[in-house]
Amino acid sequence: MDSNQLQEHIAGIRSEGCGDPLPIGVLISGSGTNLQALIDRIADGSLNAEIKLVVASRPSAKGLARAEAAGIQTLTLSKEIYADPIQADEIIASELYRAGVAYVIMAGYMRKVHAPLLATFPDRIVNLHPALLPSFPGAHAIDDAFRRGVKVTGVTVHFANAAYDAGPIIAQRALPVEEGWDVEVLEAHIHEIEHELYPHVVQLLADGRVQVREDRTVAIS
Repeated sequence: MDSNQLQEHIAGIRSEGCGDPLPIGVLISGSGTNLQALIDRIADGSLNAEIKLVVASRPSAKGLARAEAAGIQTLTLSKEIYADPIQADEIIASELYRAGVAYVIMAGYMRKVHAPLLATFPDRIVNLHPALLPSFPGAHAIDDAFRRGVKVTGVTVHFANAAYDAGPIIAQRALPVEEGWDVEVLEAHIHEIEHELYPHVVQLLADGRVQVREDRTVAIS
């Protein structure tokens, strides 16, 4: 079942009045603040999803403690396993599939995804980027935008594919940059948007409202 078929199936279930939570897996590398935003929205009932598994790319990721505090199963891969990225993604894909995950949510995951994950979850891996793609791709988007002196930046949610930060865009939210902000203030405002936008997009997925067109653009119903 591809992404569009899954979304149509979910939409049909929702129209029949059944509201089973969307099973998701979350990939993290660091503090896990976006993971926490998802956990909080699930807890307050505004996000109809269930986090089946949290995968961390490093044992020191603080987001692991957030997952464990919420009673969520975790998996940590060592840098030795990541030395072979294909092997690492085979392990991750297998564990997410075994957990019954429908969508994979990258939340501050600082690794590129490869064929094993992309093939297992086609158009079902979602990434969050702290800039308005296609501007400022890469791992230092906030700093890059600040140094360029942009007057508007923002946040992008998109499907991941084999090209870094280049998958179909699901949603964007702009942020006007005010005079006098330093990069720390800009980053704080970016994170505020992330914590609102990402759960909203996951809820759109849970409602079956996201479709990838043949031209590789995204339609929201």
